[in-house]
Amino acid sequence: MAKAGIHPDYHEITIVMTDGTKYKSRSTLGKAGDTLQLDVDPLTHPAWVGGVNLRKTGQMEKFNNKFSFLGRESNEKKDTKESDAA
Repeated sequence: MAKAGIHPDYHEITIVMTDGTKYKSRSTLGKAGDTLQLDVDPLTHPAWVGGVNLRKTGQMEKFNNKFSFLGRESNEKKDTKESDAA
């Protein structure tokens, strides 16, 4: 048997995107017929539109950034030797 009165009211609301697009969804927010105006959505958030350059901060990335000049130097020498041989 399900207990009465323990679940929130689940009803239909209108969601308005940042560009004015509206759609209906079901939610426990507010009351039936309420409107949820979004400030950030997939149309404007940098994570979805590619506006933010996320930096990797792992230990390997830190090491590679700190000592990357060592790898470039050896690769440049290899490229020079190969072009001289040709």
